[in-house]
Amino acid sequence: MARIAGVDIPREKRVVVSLTYVFGIGRSLSEDILKNANVSVDTRVKDLSDDELRRIREEVDKVKTEGDLRREVSLNIKRLQEIGSYRGMRHRRKLPVRGQKTRNNARTRKGPRKTVAKKKK
Repeated sequence: MARIAGVDIPREKRVVVSLTYVFGIGRSLSEDILKNANVSVDTRVKDLSDDELRRIREEVDKVKTEGDLRREVSLNIKRLQEIGSYRGMRHRRKLPVRGQKTRNNARTRKGPRKTVAKKKK
């Protein structure tokens, strides 16, 4: 396996797909990185030369990925919570942050249903 930004990327897949295994690199950014590194999008990782791998690593190093990106995101969330913004309060209560309705859905964020029994008469 080839290591890029501290992540082992799959050898059998195309380079454009393999790069997306790095946190912070999606499909379009992966294509831009390969274009700047002069590497074909259709090449498999196992067929890359050492020079091509080096050029890809140099391009990936210009982008904030993995630990640095995770740290920045968590600090941003922490900042929102500290200043008491609406978004920060939603993060703190583990509810959807971006205006979604919560009456019927939002199960991913809220977790499994907690059934409450009806009151007996």
